[in-house]
Amino acid sequence: MHALTDFTFPGIADIGNAVFTAHLQQLLDNKTKPSGALGRIEALALRIGQVLGTSAPVLVRPQLLVCAADHGLAAHGVSAFPREVTAQMVENFLAGGAAVSVLARQHGLQLTVVDCGVARDFADSSSAPPGAPRLLVRKLAAGTRDACAGPAMTAAECAQALANGRDIVCELPGNALLLGEMGIGNTSAASLLLARLADLPLAECTGAGTGLDAAGVERKRAVLQRALDANPQAATPLSALAALGGYEVATLVGAVLQAAAERRVIVVDGFITGAAVLVASRIAPAVLQRCVFAHRSGEHGHHLMLAQMQAEPLLDLGLRLGEGSGAALAWPLLQSACALLREMASFAAAGVAQRGPSSFRVEHNNLM
Repeated sequence: MHALTDFTFPGIADIGNAVFTAHLQQLLDNKTKPSGALGRIEALALRIGQVLGTSAPVLVRPQLLVCAADHGLAAHGVSAFPREVTAQMVENFLAGGAAVSVLARQHGLQLTVVDCGVARDFADSSSAPPGAPRLLVRKLAAGTRDACAGPAMTAAECAQALANGRDIVCELPGNALLLGEMGIGNTSAASLLLARLADLPLAECTGAGTGLDAAGVERKRAVLQRALDANPQAATPLSALAALGGYEVATLVGAVLQAAAERRVIVVDGFITGAAVLVASRIAPAVLQRCVFAHRSGEHGHHLMLAQMQAEPLLDLGLRLGEGSGAALAWPLLQSACALLREMASFAAAGVAQRGPSSFRVEHNNLM
């Protein structure tokens, strides 16, 4: 691949179907409960039923995909942690000691870690035993270039990262994809993408990341402004991704596009995975029909990113870890929503008297 135009986007159809949506809503309204009594869990069940195209949804072989890479911007001190932590955390994921590793084990999620551009070499462990964390090596370079001096990625590198994400999802089983990431400096990439694609003030998009103090946040904002100024031509989703993003973010964009084309349920974690979905949705808006947003991050600017996608997350716990940890924490809610839609009895089937129509209905559009 030599240019972003060489990347072949999968077809992503509009799955909106008013008749089927009304059918699902009627099923939910006729369960043995007051209408809307399960609140946003009903909206979640409706969303999953729409994505999978069934009134009896079952989530099978869920995949938690964690993409990792280093960033040239990290040399400017935009993170409270040194660059070496990216590689160390990849090892921690695989050893089972990270938060996302614990949660993946707890909930039966297959954890796949991808070296998209970490500044250390790893051995591919794609043939790890079933259920064990595994590592795929799809390294493009030992970290992106410094975006303060020009594009972080070449067009060819960005196109290859997109293709890698697409191809990885093609090889993964199941009908649900949970998104995660790791990369010292990648909240900076997410802030840059949000500021450029949403045309928002950089200060509103930039926060403490891994724990910078007030002076550190101001230094980070100054560095990111230099990056924006160095890449004025990067205005389209793909050119912005190449100039301001990271190898792991671009790989996630490709993964999201492929998962959307396959009508998988896409569980979006926090700020960085949200940036990947923001880019993907600017390429193909119907991507958002397949997304469930797990949580509202404690990272400054995440609420603005969610607003750009008209998304209301399931959880609001002040999380700012990344890794896919929020997606894994939200996962049981998706399982419960499916079980309720499949198995909860109707008034007629249970022989329970139903009161007259209520004026209350759960608003289901854009809740996830």
